[in-house]
Amino acid sequence: MAGAIAQQPAWAQALAAAGLIVAARSAARLALWLYAAFLRPAKPLRARYGAWAVVTGATDGIGRALALELAAAGLGVVLVGRSPDKLAAVAAEVGARRPDAQTRTFVIDFAADGLAANVAALAESIRGLDVGVLVNNAGLCYPYARYFHEVDEALARDLIRLNVEAVTRVTHAVLSGMVQRKRGAIVNIGSGAATIMPSAPLYTVYAATKAYVDQFSKSLHVEYKNKGIDVQCQAPMYVATKMASIRKASLFAPSPETYAHAAVRYIGYEPRCTPHWAHTLLWFLFSVVPEPLADRYLLGTTLSIRDRGHAKEARKKML
Repeated sequence: MAGAIAQQPAWAQALAAAGLIVAARSAARLALWLYAAFLRPAKPLRARYGAWAVVTGATDGIGRALALELAAAGLGVVLVGRSPDKLAAVAAEVGARRPDAQTRTFVIDFAADGLAANVAALAESIRGLDVGVLVNNAGLCYPYARYFHEVDEALARDLIRLNVEAVTRVTHAVLSGMVQRKRGAIVNIGSGAATIMPSAPLYTVYAATKAYVDQFSKSLHVEYKNKGIDVQCQAPMYVATKMASIRKASLFAPSPETYAHAAVRYIGYEPRCTPHWAHTLLWFLFSVVPEPLADRYLLGTTLSIRDRGHAKEARKKML
C-alpha cells in the first residue's frame, strides 16, 4: 500500500494530504462542538465570579428562565424589569424553587426618558454587592416584520435605547465593581439575526442593534480578559417567547427554560456562542447555503410574517 502511494504523482499525493488535513480538522471541530454542546461542565459561577447575578428583562421569557437557572446555580439574583408585580412574582418563584436563594428587585423602564439617571440609581442599589454575573437580556424587537420605511420614529428610538444604550449603560455601571474585585462575567444576549443569518430583511434596525451588541461584547472581551472578567455575546435563534411571537416550543425554537439551561453552561467560555445545539445546526446550514439563496429565503419568510401582522392589525381595527 505504501509503495502504491509512493508511485502516485506528486500532485495526487499533495491532494490526498490536503484531503486528510481537511478531514482531520473537520473531525476535530465536530468533536469539540459535541463536547461543548453536551459534555463540557458549567463553570462554578459563585466560586469563580461572585455571589450575585444581575439580570435585566427578568420578568418574562429568557430573562426569567436565566434568573431561575442562576439561582439554581447558587447565586443571589437581582431581578431588573419594568413591572413591580411581575418582578415580585419571579422573586417568589425563585424562593419557592430555591428557598436559600437571595433575591432583590429593581424597577426600571429602559425605554423611558431619563435612562442615565435610572441606571445610576440601579448602580447605587447594588453598591456593595458581590456581583459576579451580569446578564443584559432586556431588549426589543419589531412587533412584526416591516420595511425600513415603515419603522416609525418611536419604534426606532426604543430599539436603539433598549438594545444599544441600555446595554452600554448597564454594563458600564456594573463593570467598575468587577474591575475592583478582579473577577466577573458579562453575558449580553444578542441575536442570530445579526451573527448567524447573512441578512435580516424587514428586521433591519433590530438586527443592526444586535450587531452592535456582538461587536461591543467582542471588544470588551479583548479589553478585560486579562483582568479576570469574561465577556460573552450569546446569539440565539428563535426561542418560544412572547417577543418572538412563538407560543409552542419545538426543536429549533426551544422553550426559554431549555435555552437558559444551555446558556448558563456556556457562561465564561467562548466570547461569541450559540448555546442551544439545534441553533448551532442552523448556523452551519446558513454558512454552507449560497448567500443569495439564503437572502431570498429570508425575505420570503419575513414578507409572510409581515402579511400576517397586517392581517392581525386589520382584525383588531374591526373589533
